[in-house]
Amino acid sequence: MTAQGLTVLIGTTKGAFLLSGGADRTGRDVSGPFCDGWPINHVIGDPDTGTLWAGGGGEWHGAGIWRSDDGGATWAVAKLSKGTMDDWAANDSEFAEMIGWTDAPLPFGDELASIWSLNYSNGVLYAGAKPANLLASHDMGQTWQKVEGLTDHPSADSWNPGAAGLVLHSIVVDPQSADKMWVGISAAGVFGTEDGGKTWERRNRLSNTQNCGHHDHPAAPKDGDIGHCVHNMMRAPGDGDRLYQQNHHGVWRSDDGGRSWDDITDGLPSTFGFPIRVHPRDPDTIWTLPLNGDSAGRFPPDAAAAVWRSRDGGESWQAMRKGLPQKGCYFTVLRQAMAGDARENAGIYFGTNSGSVFASLDEGETWDEIARHLPTILGVEVLDRA
Repeated sequence: MTAQGLTVLIGTTKGAFLLSGGADRTGRDVSGPFCDGWPINHVIGDPDTGTLWAGGGGEWHGAGIWRSDDGGATWAVAKLSKGTMDDWAANDSEFAEMIGWTDAPLPFGDELASIWSLNYSNGVLYAGAKPANLLASHDMGQTWQKVEGLTDHPSADSWNPGAAGLVLHSIVVDPQSADKMWVGISAAGVFGTEDGGKTWERRNRLSNTQNCGHHDHPAAPKDGDIGHCVHNMMRAPGDGDRLYQQNHHGVWRSDDGGRSWDDITDGLPSTFGFPIRVHPRDPDTIWTLPLNGDSAGRFPPDAAAAVWRSRDGGESWQAMRKGLPQKGCYFTVLRQAMAGDARENAGIYFGTNSGSVFASLDEGETWDEIARHLPTILGVEVLDRA
């Protein structure tokens, strides 16, 4: 359970898990699974109160967001939409009694399939859903409303799903301004708002310095836009509006809040990967984990794992391998499965689809496997209450 110290928050295909350590980021103990074994895509926590939220669901459960106010000891779900289990229970009283089902109305009926992402900023809890919707809660997750300005965007009819469906997976909020935020949708691209979500601008344009050339890949840049299949996006620290994204076709940087993007993939072993991470204080330091390609197995190139780090905003890259498997490594690291802490030597953490969690407490120089044999890991975050 969460206490003083650092806890790695893990979402998996079989529930949420907590990997708890002490103030020095050691002594890690695994607890779970929580959330009744639901598929959990993302777990976050509020360092001030210790409140935890876990978003997930799917075809069977419907969409829901779990909350714990006691550090993970107990959890309650705000069920947002119905799943197959609800249809079964509505027609089978014995099954309904067995699972404790009631026919209470659900706020989004059958509109939502699952919750993919969460963000708590400036007193508002946000959730990204499949199909792509942004939800907001002003009471810590008890009630939810759609951010209609995004749902009703003029381009919505043209949004195309990625391989996992039409999902809103990245929610990026300016910590200094509640009105300014960005979302990433696969495969509709980046959207930004500066009026608290009332209106949104689609922001996928190549910068004037970029020449996209010719690419056969359908996710590659074309018609003056970067590829719309965003995989993960983060804001850099500081007063500016620098954003980074790992795309289906490359790593990209924007220095103007997403209004234009520059390709910073050169120096990496592939254009494909899922997560990206930005240093908590240095806007030029980033980490990503390239995979060999979307149709080549989606594992580390040459089956040798490396987290690639840049100290100059993506102008150059260095492979960080010490402590990571260098032979016969075929795992995948998914879009929300890399996290970081804000300690003096920033910690970096990632989880794999083979159930391992790796950590570096020295900004990527060395790595340790701190958990193994978990279910497929879908999301990793950090709650630091040191």
